[in-house]
Amino acid sequence: MRHTYETSQWVPFPIERVFAFFCDPANLPRLMPDWQRARIDQSQIVSPVPPGSNPGAAGKGSRLTITFRAVPFLPVRLTWLASISEFAWNDHFCDEQTHGPLAYWKHCHHISPETRDSTAGSLVTDRVTYALPFGPLGDLANAAAIRFQMKATFAFRQRRLLQLLSSAGN
Repeated sequence: MRHTYETSQWVPFPIERVFAFFCDPANLPRLMPDWQRARIDQSQIVSPVPPGSNPGAAGKGSRLTITFRAVPFLPVRLTWLASISEFAWNDHFCDEQTHGPLAYWKHCHHISPETRDSTAGSLVTDRVTYALPFGPLGDLANAAAIRFQMKATFAFRQRRLLQLLSSAGN
């Protein structure tokens, strides 16, 4: 069965800066919990249109091979192959697992301008649709642990995003 997880975060930074940060694959490991020791092992980057609008951005058709630890303190690393399936500048992009530990994964990052208390900023909304392997056992694992881990991972990511966008030279 497919499950959905959605979360949003407002940050006091312009959409161009926030979107540029998210579409640069080098920032992905920086947004994952340290214990996962995430790294990008391979990448095939397709520059988004218009060309040259953001060097290093991964547009539609880009592919990444990411490895990470799924469980703290265990040396076992999982391999995740992802492809950017949708991309619209300063609006959204979606990545999909093409090979990895889950039966299905699609993560859409929507970023929109939003002003709060007279401060211009951006609303970052993540919507993940996923399915675990092993049918009913996977659904049980989702209820018992995976959904909690996803919530904790995104909470970490939201804290880290604010730190990274606030620091100079991100």
